Amino acid sequence: MIVIPIWNKNMILSLVVPTPIESKEIRSEIHPAPGDEFKTIFEGELHDTHVIFTHCGVGKVNAAHSATLMLENYDVDVLILFGIGGAYPDSSLKVGDIAIADSENYGEEGVLTKNGWSPMEYTGFPLLKNKKEYYNTFALDAKLGQIAVRASKDCGFHTIQGNFMTVSQCSGTRKWGIVMKERFHGLCENMEGAAAAHICAMYGVPMIEVRGISNMIGGTC
Repeated sequence: MIVIPIWNKNMILSLVVPTPIESKEIRSEIHPAPGDEFKTIFEGELHDTHVIFTHCGVGKVNAAHSATLMLENYDVDVLILFGIGGAYPDSSLKVGDIAIADSENYGEEGVLTKNGWSPMEYTGFPLLKNKKEYYNTFALDAKLGQIAVRASKDCGFHTIQGNFMTVSQCSGTRKWGIVMKERFHGLCENMEGAAAAHICAMYGVPMIEVRGISNMIGGTC
């Protein structure tokens, strides 16, 4: 388990994870321990810090829904999304390593033209306009990301920080993984992160995303 040191014990941390299989260890550390229900929000203490916890379910809509429930109903200081992800070819990651997000990127939103795929800028329509325009990319909190990297390395994990890709269709071949990786210089992919980052940008709440690498995308195909 990774413990992210937070300098202010009065902070409220929102912990969001897609499925119970990804949260078993950390749930055992929260008091009182949360159950394995989906969409139920639990409150408790983790290392003397007030946390609210939920399983959001798999996919972008589920992640956005749960993040919205959290931020509408609690005075959250930091949202932490965690779970597993697939590492892209030549990412320098292997199974069991930790990836920390610099940014989250919608990997498929855009336009497929005769010249290939183009991101949302091609349409002229931002996905969010909130002090700034967001198209496919949502930057995560740099300071908190660095804290997460240090904590992970202190726990003995090989840890890399970089751009994450959020997809609806997981990359099942090396060839397609390389296509997705090259769109935003991605490190790994998941199915929830950009949607949670999108909601956090709406509410002005900083976010950290931590992924344990569960698989390498593709083999030789």
